[in-house]
Amino acid sequence: MVPAVNSDGISRSATLGSVANAARVLKAFTPSEREWGVTDLARRQGIAKSTAHRLLATLTDEGLLEQDPATGRYRLGLVVFDMAAAAQSVDLHEAVLAPMTELRNRTGETVQVAVLDGRDVVYVERLDSPNTLRLFVEVGRRNSAHSTGCGKAILAFLPPDQLDRVLRGWRLTEKTPHTITDVKALRADLATARRRGYAVNRRESEVGIISVAAPIRDVSGRAIAAVSVAGPAERLEPHELKVAQATVECAALTSRRLGYRGTIGAA
Repeated sequence: MVPAVNSDGISRSATLGSVANAARVLKAFTPSEREWGVTDLARRQGIAKSTAHRLLATLTDEGLLEQDPATGRYRLGLVVFDMAAAAQSVDLHEAVLAPMTELRNRTGETVQVAVLDGRDVVYVERLDSPNTLRLFVEVGRRNSAHSTGCGKAILAFLPPDQLDRVLRGWRLTEKTPHTITDVKALRADLATARRRGYAVNRRESEVGIISVAAPIRDVSGRAIAAVSVAGPAERLEPHELKVAQATVECAALTSRRLGYRGTIGAA
C-alpha cells in the first residue's frame, strides 16, 4: 500500500510523527526543568541531536519557544503563555456542569456549587435529586459559610492569613442545635476537613440535612468554589465515605478543567 501524502509530498505518518515529537519536546518543559539545551533534550527524548535541533528551531520560529542568546538554551515562549491564558478562561459553569451531573447520577442526591462572598456562600449551580424527598436550594441563595458544607470546604482551604481575617470577630450564628458556634471549634473542624480533603455539614444548617463538600481550585490552586452533595441524613450518613469520595473526584475533575494540575486533597 502506498502511504498517504500531503500536498507537499510528505507522508502522513511522517507528519504525525513530527507532531508527536514536537509535543513531547514541549512537554519536557516543566516547573522543575524550565530550560533545555539541544544535547540534553535529545538524550532525554531519545532522538537524534539533529532532530532535536530542528524541532527546537521550528518551535522557536513559531513563538512556542525562545532561545537564551547567552547560553543557547531554550525555554517556553510567549505564545505558550497566551495559550495557557486561553485555557484558563474556561468559566466555572462550563467546567462543573458535566462533573456535577455525573455526581448527581452517582449519588442520587442534590448537588450544589457555591462560591464564598465574605462570610456567606452563594449557590451558583444546582442539580436536584430525582428522589421525592429532596433538598430545595435556589440558585442565588445565600447562607452562612460556617454552617454549610460548601462554606466549610472553601474556608478550610483558604491561606492561613486570609482565614484569620475571615474568622476574626465573627459571631457564629446558631442555625440548629448542631451548629458550630465557637470559633476555636470551627477551626478544629476546618483543620479536619483540610486533612481529609472534604468538609461535612452534619445537620448544622437545617435539622435532618447533611452535606459533604470538596473544594474546587483554579489554575493557581486557590479554592474558588466548592461542590457538595446534600440530602436527608438518613439517606446520606450510611454512605458518607462513598459520597465523599465521589464528591472529591467531582471537585478534582472540575479543578482540572479549570487548569489546576495539583492534588485536590490537603494543601
